[in-house]
Amino acid sequence: MQSVSATSDSPASKAGKNMGHPMHWITVFIAMMCLLVSNGMVITGITAFDSAILAEFSDWSRGDLKLRGLITLALTGLMAPLFGILIDKIGVKFLVVVGSVVLGVSFYAYGNISDLSDLYMIHAAFAIVLLACGLNVAVILVSNWFVKLRGTAIGIAVVGTSLGGAVLAPLFASWLADGMDWREAMQLGAVIPSVLFLLALFLLRNRPTDMKLKPYGFDENAEESSADLSQHGLTYKQAIKTRSFWSIAFIAMFTFYTIMGFQANLVLHLMDLGFDLQSAAAGLSVLFIPALIGKFLFGLIADKISGKRVLYSNLILMLIGLAGMLVADKDNVLVPIGLIGFMWGGFYTLLQINAVNNFGLKASGKLLGTITVLDAFGGGLGIWATSAIYDAYGSYNNAFLIFCVLVALSVVLITQVKKHV
Repeated sequence: MQSVSATSDSPASKAGKNMGHPMHWITVFIAMMCLLVSNGMVITGITAFDSAILAEFSDWSRGDLKLRGLITLALTGLMAPLFGILIDKIGVKFLVVVGSVVLGVSFYAYGNISDLSDLYMIHAAFAIVLLACGLNVAVILVSNWFVKLRGTAIGIAVVGTSLGGAVLAPLFASWLADGMDWREAMQLGAVIPSVLFLLALFLLRNRPTDMKLKPYGFDENAEESSADLSQHGLTYKQAIKTRSFWSIAFIAMFTFYTIMGFQANLVLHLMDLGFDLQSAAAGLSVLFIPALIGKFLFGLIADKISGKRVLYSNLILMLIGLAGMLVADKDNVLVPIGLIGFMWGGFYTLLQINAVNNFGLKASGKLLGTITVLDAFGGGLGIWATSAIYDAYGSYNNAFLIFCVLVALSVVLITQVKKHV
């Protein structure tokens, strides 16, 4: 009986080829883990400790505590152009290794703080983490490995930001609910970045050409030298002269102010409405699980539907959810939170895809670094200003009104965005 082997033209071979090399999808997983660990620990998960920290340091206001977020993100913005150059020059592998080490050391040190200066110094170090293994690194890494299904791949990667909030905040809250001191919990949490360190050290590669591979979906007949996608697209000078670039940058600034201010104060807001700590931390899951679904779903949609119609629908429905927060009480507040999460998740993915696809990857590190100057400042200001508004008025309603105005302005700015490559 004659044996049958899979040739290059066989269905089995074609199916494997259509899935790409395993390293394409391993890279997506590592990018997702970068965001799960970095954003999940620095931005979202850490809010589970807020009530315990405020209880111990009773002379601190919410504004004092949340100024830490402004410090982290303002420094992230200031240093983003430098790290953008580093991404373009040396790639992301070294940065992710360094960022995971800084995160572990900083989280352990958090358990030993004694005053506000200690707190603020650690959050200054967190800026290095967000730049070395955060959003820009993940998006550029995935974009270098994919042409076809880039939207899907980026969508899967940025799911990590929502997974971080959905998994780590409830995890930390459960440790506290079980009687663990918040300082001990933070020092235990310092072990988590070691997972990212090992993934980056042993598996991560900057681009497919480092392994003699081509980006997924790249023309098989193209010259080998052209398979490096980092050489395609507008130069930095060309891109920053476009109205599209600055529209994307200000949309990022306005929407990051909104979502960062919202998520950083959500646990405290839910506790104000009558939720206990564990339930309030679980409320973050109501924000982040729909966001997770939205990021993946709209990544798929971006590979099928071009144009700006989906961007408009995301922001308009997010605006409706934010308006709902003005009138929501304990019985129905989870409905607008879920709507905001789902629509923000979709918009977050589409914004990253537009930032890459509209200008190419030739200067992507510098371009995303420049956008980060604005969105990081906006996000940090949102975290601090939202809590300062609460300190001044005893309510988050005025802060929610500001969120609504900024998202409405972002809807207008979408009209100025177009593709240039």
